[in-house]
Amino acid sequence: MQKSGKSVMAWNVFKFCTALRALGSIMIVLVLGIIGVTYYVVVVANYGPALVHGGLDSFIAFLVLVLFHSLLVMLLWSYFTTVLTDPGVPPNWRPSIDEESGDADPLVGLGYEGTDLGLNQPATFGEPANPQLRVCRKCNQFKPPRCHHCSVCGRCILKMDHHCVWVVNCVGALNYKYFLLFLFYTFLLTTLVTLSLLRLFIAFFTDGVINGTPGTLVATFVTFVLNLSFALSIMGFLVMHISLVLGNTTTIEAFEKKTNPKWRYDLGRRKNFEQVFGVDKRCWFIPAYSEEDLERMPVLRGFEYPTRPDLDELQQL
Repeated sequence: MQKSGKSVMAWNVFKFCTALRALGSIMIVLVLGIIGVTYYVVVVANYGPALVHGGLDSFIAFLVLVLFHSLLVMLLWSYFTTVLTDPGVPPNWRPSIDEESGDADPLVGLGYEGTDLGLNQPATFGEPANPQLRVCRKCNQFKPPRCHHCSVCGRCILKMDHHCVWVVNCVGALNYKYFLLFLFYTFLLTTLVTLSLLRLFIAFFTDGVINGTPGTLVATFVTFVLNLSFALSIMGFLVMHISLVLGNTTTIEAFEKKTNPKWRYDLGRRKNFEQVFGVDKRCWFIPAYSEEDLERMPVLRGFEYPTRPDLDELQQL
């Protein structure tokens, strides 16, 4: 019996998502392996021994090692915070109803069985009374604004940006800041390693003398190439995400949903930035939020997103 086109596509998506789940665990080992090799080359094989040489070489080695360890701590902190933080799942979320204004129940008009969604009355078929209400057909539950279903995780994610195999997790409302900091510190660290090993890389192709065993030379060469490649690729990725933050949009919204140039969530660059990093400047560069920001900014919890009043008025006309 020949499968239909939709069945084949669904099966292919299932196989792809299964492969991504398995690949994720390997990626964590790969990340730690690259960090381990880099640490050996920079600290153990090169700049660590240079501390005892004295003079300018020791001073430069001291600066490189301090910067390297500082950035490495921030990178690992941001990375594992992104891995271990739930991106945000809407558990039994229901849209609020304005009873005082006497508005019609926004749940009426959804093209789904009311009993399936836990409603007290059946829902009729047709256009929804509130076009902003959405229902996930896979999770069989309401989707808050800017929420999307991840086929890899098999669940809905608040303000989903994308599923990242490098962190074995979805990037969503609750860990997007941590992911950006992971990119930021990875870029800084890989750039530092590339610059610190540049003289050795140049000496490798010239008549310069390089101390160390053949294994150390190979590790130094590979480390330089890997860190240079990561620095260049992450730089482009980081620039893209900075532009997304300043426009208050996500990767999904930018490439699939954002068709109107007047984006209703764009509140200006300053407020857009604060919706991701918070208001407290002391926490901007660490993977954490202050208690004050979490209490006064519901947007950091992924459910409520302020919109532009001018565009809301136009939509109501």
